[in-house]
Amino acid sequence: MESAVKVERVFKNFQSGKTQIEALKDISFEVGRGELFGLIGPDGAGKTTLFRILTTLMIANKGNAWVDDLEVVNDYKEIRKRVGYMPGRFSLYQDLTVEENLSFFATLFGTTLEENYELVKDIYVQIEPFKKRRAGALSGGMKQKLALSCALIHRPSVLFLDEPTTGVDAVSRQEFWELLRKLQLQGITIIVSTPYMDEASLCDRVALMQDGRIMDIDTPKGITQKFSKPLWAVGAADMYSLMNDLRSDERVDTCYPFGQYHHITFAEVNQEIQGIEKSLVDKGHTNLSIQKIEPTIEDCFMELMNQ
Repeated sequence: MESAVKVERVFKNFQSGKTQIEALKDISFEVGRGELFGLIGPDGAGKTTLFRILTTLMIANKGNAWVDDLEVVNDYKEIRKRVGYMPGRFSLYQDLTVEENLSFFATLFGTTLEENYELVKDIYVQIEPFKKRRAGALSGGMKQKLALSCALIHRPSVLFLDEPTTGVDAVSRQEFWELLRKLQLQGITIIVSTPYMDEASLCDRVALMQDGRIMDIDTPKGITQKFSKPLWAVGAADMYSLMNDLRSDERVDTCYPFGQYHHITFAEVNQEIQGIEKSLVDKGHTNLSIQKIEPTIEDCFMELMNQ
C-alpha cells in the first residue's frame, strides 16, 4: 500500500505550569493513498494535536511524519500547498459572505472556484442559495459545508477534517459523510477525527485513540471481531437499580450503560444466563430483557481502555 501519510514514533509534550502534559505518546501509523481513515476517540485523546503536527502547524518533540512523501518540518511550505485542513472550531471569516470566503481562500492558493468547481459542486450547490449571506449567520450544517468547500478549493491531495460533525444535527452528519465518500472517489485521501463511535463504521480503517495513545488500528469489522467475550444487552424497568445489581454480581465482569440497555460480559465465558436472570427477578426487577448481541466499536473501545 502506497502511503499518503506516515507517522513514526511521534511524541508531543506541553508545559502547564510545572507539569508536563503528554499529549501524544509514541504514535505510529500509515494511511494509504485514497483511503478514508478515522481517528476515533474522546476529547483529550490527542487527535487535534496530531492533526496540527501533520498539517505543519506544530512540531513534535520526538519522532517524524510525512505527508505526500514530504517531511512535515523541512518540507512544510510544499505540504501546505497540497493539504486541506478543516479545524474543529469554525475558523472562517464570520463577517465575509459565503461567496467572499470562497473567493478569498481560492486567491490564497492561486486558483478560482470555477477552476475546481467539479470537485466542490456537490457541496457548493447546497450553500449557493446563501452565497450572499455572512458566514457568521449560517446554520451549523451550512458552516460545515462552507468550511469543507474552502478546504477543497485548491484540490488538495490529502484532506484533514478535525471533528467536522461535532455540534451538527443527525441529518447534516449523514449528508456530510455521503459527501466524503464522493470526494474519496475522486482520489483524495481523507483523514477524519471524531468522538462519535458510530461514525467509525463509515471509515475504511480506524485508529482508536485514548490518552495520547493508539490502542488499535484496523478495519471497523476487524476491530469488532477482536472483542474477547460474548456480549449481552440487559434491560429492566429500573435501569439505575439494574446497573448497581449487575455491577455488584461477582459473575458479571463488565457492565456499561448503552441507551436503553446495559451491555455486560461475564467473568466466565460459559456463564449460564438463566442463573443471572433468576437472581435479577428475585431482586424485584420487572420488564426484564436479556439478549445476546454483536459488539459495537464503542464496546471494543471500552474493552481496550480496561486492558
